[in-house]
Amino acid sequence: MRRSEAEGGIVPYLARPGRRAAVVADLAQLRGPVSGVVELPHRLHWQPDRRVNLDNPALLRWMYETVLVEAVTPVELVTWLHGPTLVRLWLDLWVPRGVRQAWEQRHPQLRTTHQPAAA
Repeated sequence: MRRSEAEGGIVPYLARPGRRAAVVADLAQLRGPVSGVVELPHRLHWQPDRRVNLDNPALLRWMYETVLVEAVTPVELVTWLHGPTLVRLWLDLWVPRGVRQAWEQRHPQLRTTHQPAAA
């Protein structure tokens, strides 16, 4: 296992074809916003209006799904995700199987006996 995999970083599970999932080593590192309106960078969301109202629960989940799939570095994860919020939303997130496997392998506390269908 490469050093970046051992510490978080890029792991061997796919977020989408040709892109490995990015994971942080410690959920406490995730200190992103949890409320208000944020504007995602163009690299994560390609629409002209990239503003997301995190006070809307559906949009908050959507942003987490988007960041988990599109992030290519742990820095993007730390910037946009919040650890306790990720744990709270985890079962409701619709993410590719590779993303789910990567995060649950690194963070077993995300695993539960009930596994929702992965994209």
